[in-house]
Amino acid sequence: MKFVDALEDLPSASDLGSRSGLEFMRAILAGELAAPPIARNLGFQLTDVEDGSATFEGTPEFGALNPMRGVHGGWYGTILDSAMACAVMTKVPQGAIYTTLEYKINITRAIPVGTPVRTIGSVDHAGRTTSVASGEIRGIEDNRLYATGTTTCLIMKAPNAG
Repeated sequence: MKFVDALEDLPSASDLGSRSGLEFMRAILAGELAAPPIARNLGFQLTDVEDGSATFEGTPEFGALNPMRGVHGGWYGTILDSAMACAVMTKVPQGAIYTTLEYKINITRAIPVGTPVRTIGSVDHAGRTTSVASGEIRGIEDNRLYATGTTTCLIMKAPNAG
């Protein structure tokens, strides 16, 4: 996966508006477009994308810990938000983008630091102006459920999309 270090290397407005959301997500997966810096910073990456779903894998490391030595809830939220919202992106038509309107997570157990996890987001409803998705974080090695989430995303016209 291709990462970037400068704002100008992120996908452009024309990258966003010139292809469908599924095409955009597939281009990131293939390394044709840069992955977002937050994925590298938090130790996860896009590993699969299909129509209506997106999968991320990652391992929370020392930098994701809170003062109590547990994986910070923000790490759970960020990987879930990424998977659920990117699943929504796969349903967005050419000339449109999404933004997360709200999301909710339920942490069912603590992820031990250094444990590889897989997070799958799936679209439950894809509408013209809003979409709803859900997701789960599970251990790659033991399939244990660590967290679930839901999101509502707003669909809007891409910048410079004519």
